[in-house]
Amino acid sequence: MSEAKAYREKYEAKLDEWEAEITKMKAKARQEKSDASIDLQHKIEDLEAKYTVLKKKLNELSNHGNNAWDELKSGIEEAGSDLSGSIKAAAHKFDK
Repeated sequence: MSEAKAYREKYEAKLDEWEAEITKMKAKARQEKSDASIDLQHKIEDLEAKYTVLKKKLNELSNHGNNAWDELKSGIEEAGSDLSGSIKAAAHKFDK
């Protein structure tokens, strides 16, 4: 298995985990009946946008294969780190 393929599969698994976290947050936001719900919804929208960016970058890797590996790797890592950090921050707000 190429390094790019293994890397893509690792991030696809993380995307599945992050998507599940976002889905849980959506359910919790729907249950909120306060002004906090609006803030939570905005955070969810931000998470979904970051999720979409990372998914797009992984698709680029799939479409361009090993030739684009070096160019795309840093962008994928940055997008993954951004999404992961945002999910952790949002989860902290949801737990309050």
